Amino acid sequence: MAEVRANDWNSKIIEEFRANGGKVGGPFAGGTLLLLTTTGAKSGKQRVNPLAYLPDGERYIIFASKAGAPTNPDWYYNLVAHPQVKLEVGTEEFEATAIEVTGEERDRLYAGIVERMPGFGDYEKKTTRKIPVIALERQ
Repeated sequence: MAEVRANDWNSKIIEEFRANGGKVGGPFAGGTLLLLTTTGAKSGKQRVNPLAYLPDGERYIIFASKAGAPTNPDWYYNLVAHPQVKLEVGTEEFEATAIEVTGEERDRLYAGIVERMPGFGDYEKKTTRKIPVIALERQ
């Protein structure tokens, strides 16, 4: 079983997600949320993170915002080191490949998440780094 790391906050969201077929309440009610399982870049352990996503055709787009922190989230480094990941979307579980999106496509997708979830615009303003955008493609 993959290790749920981060904190109690994430653990509760993951538990609620799995108990309710991918639906959660609170600040994520009605939003698009997935569970991303990565392999630790250093530890090699499986890690699970709940993340907001933007659907884009057959792809799931995630954003390494870390709420506008000056550094990227740990899961970003994990998928850079090991791009083969597992996704849980709703009641479905499947393997995917993570591919970083850059340039105009990155900017278009980031604008899409800001339109859907304006808090992502605030994250971008809080940090000097360019927030990575990752496309997850089903295998």
